[in-house]
Parts: sequence; C-alpha cells; structure tokens
Amino acid sequence: MGAWYWIGVFAGVGAAFGLAAAAAFPRWLVAALPAAALGAAVGYLALNWPEAASGAVGGVAGALGAAPVVAGAARRGGTRGGLAFFVAIGAAIVAGLAFVPALGYLELLGLPALGLRLRSRLPERYAGLRTLARD
Repeated sequence: MGAWYWIGVFAGVGAAFGLAAAAAFPRWLVAALPAAALGAAVGYLALNWPEAASGAVGGVAGALGAAPVVAGAARRGGTRGGLAFFVAIGAAIVAGLAFVPALGYLELLGLPALGLRLRSRLPERYAGLRTLARD
C-alpha cells in the first residue's frame, strides 16, 4: 500500500482520538487540542510528518463531530460514565474502520459534517413571554 493509505489510516485514528476526547471534554475546542496532539504524536512515532499532520487534522475533525452529540446527550440526562463507555466503543469502531482503504478519509469528512448538521438542528432560544412579564 502507498503513502495515501497510511495517511488515511492515521486520519481515521486521529478522528477516533477526537471522539474519545469529546467524551471527556464536551466542548469541541477543548477536546480538539489533546486529540490533535495525540493524533500527531502517534502518526509521527509510527511513520513520519504527513501521517502526523493527518492524525492532528483527524483529531480536530473527530472532536468537532462528536462534541454536539456528547453535549446534547449530557444535557438530556445522560451520565458521564455511560456516555464515556458508549463513545469509547464508537471510537474503537472508528479506529478499526480507518484501516479499510479510503474510509479514514471519509471519516475525516463525515464526522464534522455530522456535527455541523446537528448544531444547525438545535432550536433557537427565544425569550418568549418572559420579556412581557417585566411590567
């Protein structure tokens, strides 16, 4: 396999790190920093700089995609332990699927698209009748 395969694998593994970090830190920016660092470190230690860069980008993408799901589940009453368990299982599945050729690239693009779609579906908060009650 060529270099494109390993770059895609480490992009998917970085996305798995982003999923796991989102379980620990529900805000995507806070989760993206350790996920990107861990993805870059694993990519560099395994092969070289292109894989490190794809691992870092994958970590940011995974955190961006998973943070709205984890935050929404926690807001609706999910426990931190239960969320961490199920998100860890999902991260392991994402990491395993990254070894399928070209699927790591699809994870890199699909997870942020899922997160952005879920953010756009959140209801807007209106003041409603509370503004009229001030009289």
